Amino acid sequence: MDHLPKCKANYVPLTPLNFLNRAASAYANRNSIIYERTRFTWKQTHERCLRLASSLRSLNIVKNSVVSVLAPNIPAMYEMHFAVPMAGAVLNAINTRLNAKNIASILRHSEAKVFFVDCQFVSLASEAMRLLIGDSQESTFVAAESSIPLVIVIDDIDSPTGVRLGELEYEQLILKGNPMFVPDEILDEWDPITLNYTSGTTSEPKGVVYSHRGAYLSTLSLILGWEMGSEPIYLWSLPMFHCNGWTFTWGIAARGGTNVCLRNTTAYDMYRNISLHKVTHMCCAPIIFNILLEAKPHERQKIVSTVQTLTGGAPPPASLLEKMEHLGFHVTHAYGLTEATGPALVCEWQSEWNQLPRHEQAKIKARQGISILTLADADVKNMNTMRSVPRDGKTMGEIVLRGSSIMKGYFKDEKATSKAFDNGWFKTGDVGVIHPDGYMEIKDRSKDVIISGGENISSVEVENVLYRHPKVLEAAVVAMPHKRWGESPCAFIVAKNNGSDEDVREVDIIAHCRKNLSHFMVPKKVEFLPELPRNPTGKVLKGKLRAIANNFVVSKVTTGEISYDDQPPQILALSRL
Repeated sequence: MDHLPKCKANYVPLTPLNFLNRAASAYANRNSIIYERTRFTWKQTHERCLRLASSLRSLNIVKNSVVSVLAPNIPAMYEMHFAVPMAGAVLNAINTRLNAKNIASILRHSEAKVFFVDCQFVSLASEAMRLLIGDSQESTFVAAESSIPLVIVIDDIDSPTGVRLGELEYEQLILKGNPMFVPDEILDEWDPITLNYTSGTTSEPKGVVYSHRGAYLSTLSLILGWEMGSEPIYLWSLPMFHCNGWTFTWGIAARGGTNVCLRNTTAYDMYRNISLHKVTHMCCAPIIFNILLEAKPHERQKIVSTVQTLTGGAPPPASLLEKMEHLGFHVTHAYGLTEATGPALVCEWQSEWNQLPRHEQAKIKARQGISILTLADADVKNMNTMRSVPRDGKTMGEIVLRGSSIMKGYFKDEKATSKAFDNGWFKTGDVGVIHPDGYMEIKDRSKDVIISGGENISSVEVENVLYRHPKVLEAAVVAMPHKRWGESPCAFIVAKNNGSDEDVREVDIIAHCRKNLSHFMVPKKVEFLPELPRNPTGKVLKGKLRAIANNFVVSKVTTGEISYDDQPPQILALSRL
């Protein structure tokens, strides 16, 4: 062993920037980006990124400077995922659904030096800048001039608007940049590459820092786990601001694919682009499924070849997955969160499952699955003992993750970073089970589990049953107070075709649940809403629903033949002793 080489002369830090260099060399003349009438090749995209990186350097952007961007899925947004780190800076892609106050808060916290704004969001960005400047002037400290970012507008390259917010414009920076720019080498793969802010469903938004190493590993894991072959044609229905497009911003370059950019995720635009460009892959949250399924006849176009679809976010009901398969979308389910650099679990399909009935296949696809290849480990643990739960598909615990693709930590928040980890395990806050085959399934967020008479009720399990009702478009279940059992389920329903409680009644929903659930799990109250409240990333705001449900208190109520006072089995057994 003493004779083994000790030098590291061949060590090269991992970075997804290498994917672009490779694409520009191997796939130079292949389409890299399609955006309406605009086309770029990988050679052109590489040159444009070098030019932009060069221009950023001329604007005094230095190592680890934060560059923010507020834009939809357009070519500029894609290019910045390479150009900004090429300049040594850190990319902060801001959620376009946030309000001006949230955006100002992110700009302030991130200390962004440059703020790119798409022409569509100039008004929103102007208001955010007014708030940022006003806060700086009101501060007890004298704000340095550098605390206010330089604003650069991104005009629509396909349909120029002539909108201006500052003196500079994105395409001007591209033209002025040096196409022969040589980026500094990445010397430390743990250097930050992006800064993403959490959606804040359970707490205040935090700045999550990704490393070059983590981004590289996550990208490889997903293109391998999804079995994405070479030359994919990828539709950008998932926002690039969301975990950097689940790392597919870098992944499409790695496979020499084509990015089909999409400004608006309407049914018409998605169907049109899928048909026109023969899209092979796309990612989306389950809410996009409803947009596609509910499309009007004039918005639809026939899907002639299967679209491989990776979905994540809230666990999709099995019935919804089955409907998407009939449309021509082959769905793979993933699970992740901002802190995990996107997806961390993928429901990898096994050939033996092809023999199962379609509804059984859909149930399996609704699971979150097994860890991506480059995670060191993933488990479900009892957080009191940190012991793994039995692999019985029933015993619930918290999903925990460990590996290099997990975030570096929270920006400017060591306390929150320390709290998020336990002996190297990242605590997700999601409650799940492990099936005998090792596949994991989420049952709830830890704070969304309903505890009725000492019995845990998974809101996700109840929601899956609700989605099977033919008149239910969307469903969410939260805890409501119960005078005897402490908590009981309360269901919020959005009916199909703008339905109302005249054509779908509470008693119908409850009767449906009683046929498909243990009686103690049946919602004790059904409330109809025109739409579910959602945060800017599309997640249902269950906190708001709980606030509504807190006004409902059930003890013994009967609707028709339905008794609302079903006892949890543990309490029923105790009452008989």
